[in-house]
Amino acid sequence: MPKKPKQPKFPSELRFDLISKDWVVIATGRAKRPESFKAEKRKIEKVPKSKCPFCQIATQEKPTLIFANGKKAPLGRGTSRDWTTVSIPNKYPAFLPYPRLDKRIEGNLYQTVNAVGFHEVVVTRDHEKQLAQFSLKQVKEVIDVYQERYLDLMKKDFVNHISIFHNHGFEAGASIAHPHSQIITTPLVDVDVQRALLSSEKHYKTNRKCVYCQMNEWERKVKKRVIFENEKFLAICPFASKSAFQIIVSPKSHLSYFEKTTEKEKEQLTEAFGAALKKLYKGLDDPPYNFYLHTAPCDGKQYDYYHWHWTILPKTATWAGFELGARMEISTIRPEKAAEYLRKQKI
Repeated sequence: MPKKPKQPKFPSELRFDLISKDWVVIATGRAKRPESFKAEKRKIEKVPKSKCPFCQIATQEKPTLIFANGKKAPLGRGTSRDWTTVSIPNKYPAFLPYPRLDKRIEGNLYQTVNAVGFHEVVVTRDHEKQLAQFSLKQVKEVIDVYQERYLDLMKKDFVNHISIFHNHGFEAGASIAHPHSQIITTPLVDVDVQRALLSSEKHYKTNRKCVYCQMNEWERKVKKRVIFENEKFLAICPFASKSAFQIIVSPKSHLSYFEKTTEKEKEQLTEAFGAALKKLYKGLDDPPYNFYLHTAPCDGKQYDYYHWHWTILPKTATWAGFELGARMEISTIRPEKAAEYLRKQKI
């Protein structure tokens, strides 16, 4: 009887993302030690507090929300002296409030509409201290501001999608060193969210279960990609991580709408979100990163099959020709190894 050919040991593996339907490459043959991801970072040009636009908050646009030490402060005529987190309209907005979309067609081929929406900046007071260095009380205040602004902005005309995101570090696109997040509303729904909605709906119709809930149940069972867990939230390095040390923070219960998060849930989210950022900060020596919210759109439709979550994407590599051309990311560390390393970080 002929011998079976010996199975070759592949230097990499392809993993399928259940939500985006993308494949990612886990290049185990080019694997690095976790510590090697502590890359050299380019610094954003720092300006003194006296010249920082966010330290001179009175020179900015009129605030839409002010928090002072965990409590909402009255807007009044200006910014409270003891403000700790504030949301202000962006001085150089990508989207502007306007009463009409004014759809236009060029050559019976191209479409144009006005970029109608709101663009705000969420600024924390400390000139240098970032979220990973915050106390839990301070992190919760930022989450409170995100939720408060979401609830207000979703009532405005032409707001069908609200993007909340944070860029930390030069490589992640931050242009001002003073820590800040951004909120942008659009009349269109994010393409990534659209794909996730379609995948979630299809999975639910086929299996009568939420795909995110099923993934969370499996991750809690095998535990090898979990970096933090409390009563209501889970932080994991996803099975098909799109970059080394990617983290997803999601509720264990099936929740579709971030804006409906309760006080108890926000306290638990604060703990999980804060732990994820602190572990990255310590384990990778303050890497540049982006984080963003994916939640069901606020366009009036029902999306009960969706499951909201935060994604944290450290900038641990630069996309080159293959990634750009094939739209397929290459990660040089297994998510299981990344999670194991992050779990060990004391915070």
